[in-house]
Amino acid sequence: MALRKILHYPDPRLRRKAEPVAEVDGEIRALVDDMAETMYDAPGIGLAAIQIGVAKRVVVMDLSEERNRLQVFINPEIIARDGEQIMEEGCLSVPGIFEPVTRAGFVRVRALDREGRTYELEASGLLATCIQHEIDHLDGKVFVDYLSRLKQERIRKKLEKHQRLAM
Repeated sequence: MALRKILHYPDPRLRRKAEPVAEVDGEIRALVDDMAETMYDAPGIGLAAIQIGVAKRVVVMDLSEERNRLQVFINPEIIARDGEQIMEEGCLSVPGIFEPVTRAGFVRVRALDREGRTYELEASGLLATCIQHEIDHLDGKVFVDYLSRLKQERIRKKLEKHQRLAM
């Protein structure tokens, strides 16, 4: 396992659309392990492969307090959604920024697990928000896309300044 560098907004690589995984093999399982280690180290509750510069449809999440219930979503697709909820979101690729975002309150997702087995999961609340947030990453979207143009511009400038100062 290895820690990977997390891309920060407005890096254009975050806008790439991730490709489906053709086969869940040792390379994909190693990617999942690296992503989990990177997410836990950050620390975060979710990470999409595109956030570490890998254009594959792979997501890891762990919403548990103990940080011991890793969930793996390979080629995830939302097959049903209902309702609406507003939750404050943050993102490892948009550090230090938290804003309310409106999303579906319930989703049903179909994906492959770490072993390549198909499963379906129904989610509401925080888990539903996280699933939608991470799948957005796979489609080249970042949560700030849901904010006003003015807020997007302020966030971009703030993060660009922070990156310049960090060099």
